[in-house]
Amino acid sequence: MALPRTWYNEAIFYHIYPLGLTGAPKQNPYGEVEHRLNTLLPWISHIKDIGCTAIYIGPLFESVGHGYETTDYKKVDSRLGDNEDLRNFVSESHKQGLRVILDGVFNHTGRDFFAFKDIKQNRENSACKDWYCNVNFWGNNEYNDGFSYANWGGYNLLAKLNQRNPAVRDYICDVIRFWVQEFDIDGIRLDAADVLDFDFMQALRRTADEVKPDFWLMGEVIHGDYNRWVNSNTLHSVTNYHLHKALYSGHNDHNYFEIAHTVKRLNDMTANGSPMQLYNFTDNHDVERIYTKLNNKAHFLPTHILLYTLPGVPSLYYGSEFGIEGRKEKHSDDSLRPCLSLEELQQNPTAASFASIISRLGKIRRHLPALSYGDYKEVLLTNRQYAFARTLDGHTVFVCVNNDDNASSFTLRNADGTFTGLLHGTQVCAENGNLHITVPANSGEIFVSADAQLPAEKPMQPITPAVRPETKPQPQEVKTPSAAEKQPVSEQPQVQQEAKPQPTTPTPPVQAAPAAKPKADANNPTPDFCDSVPTDKTYEEMTVEQLQQVIFEKMKKNGPVTERMYKDIADNIWHNSLVNWAKSF
Repeated sequence: MALPRTWYNEAIFYHIYPLGLTGAPKQNPYGEVEHRLNTLLPWISHIKDIGCTAIYIGPLFESVGHGYETTDYKKVDSRLGDNEDLRNFVSESHKQGLRVILDGVFNHTGRDFFAFKDIKQNRENSACKDWYCNVNFWGNNEYNDGFSYANWGGYNLLAKLNQRNPAVRDYICDVIRFWVQEFDIDGIRLDAADVLDFDFMQALRRTADEVKPDFWLMGEVIHGDYNRWVNSNTLHSVTNYHLHKALYSGHNDHNYFEIAHTVKRLNDMTANGSPMQLYNFTDNHDVERIYTKLNNKAHFLPTHILLYTLPGVPSLYYGSEFGIEGRKEKHSDDSLRPCLSLEELQQNPTAASFASIISRLGKIRRHLPALSYGDYKEVLLTNRQYAFARTLDGHTVFVCVNNDDNASSFTLRNADGTFTGLLHGTQVCAENGNLHITVPANSGEIFVSADAQLPAEKPMQPITPAVRPETKPQPQEVKTPSAAEKQPVSEQPQVQQEAKPQPTTPTPPVQAAPAAKPKADANNPTPDFCDSVPTDKTYEEMTVEQLQQVIFEKMKKNGPVTERMYKDIADNIWHNSLVNWAKSF
């Protein structure tokens, strides 16, 4: 069974976490509306320019902190704006040819949601007492409510909805209808879909089929057989965490077998069920940036070639097209969800060079239907070289990637005629049914037959491992709790305070990191990164060397500092990362 020809099966998504990108406060004061969503309007043109055709943005609705503890499903978060601002954002996106899907957080609500507040007020007499799972009026919790309830992830600030309650199901389906009528959205990404009730998801699918032609439902699923969720009765797609892991570790370990075998396993799922177009990504708001995860930064190119050419729907996480860093820190996702200045990113030559690569790949995918709908066939596979074909209606696209530090020769069989490389401009003629090509070190190429017409463009410049844009800190304004510890304003327990997300932009490449110093011994008991650490400066005001020394001193208090630990500190020469590291102790 072939995939249906729909906008979402051939889409290229751009993922925005709006509370982070706009620099909104981490705690919602429920005060005056701040129209931060309007600052994202210039991003729409950029998203279109780099070849994306759809935007996934969220969470957007009134919540307590990070957005996933919803207070009101029908009111845009006052830190971002009002409903009119969201209508304008979707309308402008549509004018520029971009579809828009929102985050649907339907597994749980925040404690300020009307149904939960009604239970707190009326207890056993509440009309909403069956809206949540396992409500026990003989229990209690850390908020001293006098009752307990099921939650998500062990966090009582995320109260789990009883999706088998018809009132809950009908309410959420009405929310979907409201979002389409009010904002004209094109689909929904279901948060925590791997723990949603399947009958509930079927009700959502029936609503999706009702509200708009080709309305798309995509679910967040981490592990398992994706066919359980992707079929004609439930969801159209799910997040492809299998491939996400394979893309970075397959390059870091020089092991293309991992990527190829992952693709084969996913294809086998399709063979045993409905055809699937999974939501592919290299990073998102919950995982580290791909540029941070790659040991060899030159692998940015082959990694994204695979993202754009393997079966599935590719998605970019905001800012990653500029090659920015983002390391997951203890108790905080702030560095994964930064405030960014589009203008500064575009004016930075290093960052812009990454975006030009992504733009080229977007243009290639949009003009080659085989990359969306074509059959997949593995052609060549070693630890360091990988080639496959995508074939549709008799037209074949060959994709080759090389993770080695040297150029590599490929022989592709069953090829006929002349082929052109769309990235480097190489032309090769098949001989006796074989295509003999050379792929540069840590690179890749997409070959099409000579009759394939694409817009003319200069050959892509290679990326070198030395290129590393970095984020830089901006002035602090207020202190708010970490993302993992957000609580309702009215009943917030005492928690350790952290700085708000810092607006970050790439800077020119930094010089090579200093070599690790010898491990401490009798002759060198406390190797120093700097002579002294100033006590009158904030972490943001300190130099890289001073921050390294701070971290070293903090580690010493926890036990012996090994040579490996010392090297980890010495190798980290990125100021913003060191600031976050120092704060994590």
